[in-house]
Amino acid sequence: MKVILSFIALIVLSFNCLAQSTPSSNEKPLFELIDQYALARDQKDTVLLSKILNKDIDQLVSTGEWRKGYELAKEGMLRSSSANPGDRKLIVEQTRFLNTSVAIIDARYEIKNSDGTVRKMWSTFVAVLEDDVWKISAIRNMLPRTND
Repeated sequence: MKVILSFIALIVLSFNCLAQSTPSSNEKPLFELIDQYALARDQKDTVLLSKILNKDIDQLVSTGEWRKGYELAKEGMLRSSSANPGDRKLIVEQTRFLNTSVAIIDARYEIKNSDGTVRKMWSTFVAVLEDDVWKISAIRNMLPRTND
């Protein structure tokens, strides 16, 4: 009997874990927004950036540099992508809606360098709904400290 109950509990927990990793219909556009951002950064696509970034975006990067406004953010992103080449991955970990038109998106941000090392950071995005389109209004990149 214990084996059967353990098996049922395992199945229930497995389905629960799968359900949590699949974005809801409300979250799906936020996941897609982060995918578009990663693609735009990877391909240095300024047209796509202009579609997904809010005009008054502000970004705080892991070096402490503030980029305020679309032009400064775009220039900094292009400069950073060129200066720090590598395979970039943004993996959404969680989302939180503050209301129907503002959401916070937390993602793991990893850059695999040409020497094989991986720079592991976190990014938090604030997304706003403008004319039925989700756009990024703020980005915070964090590089966790190692315990030296």
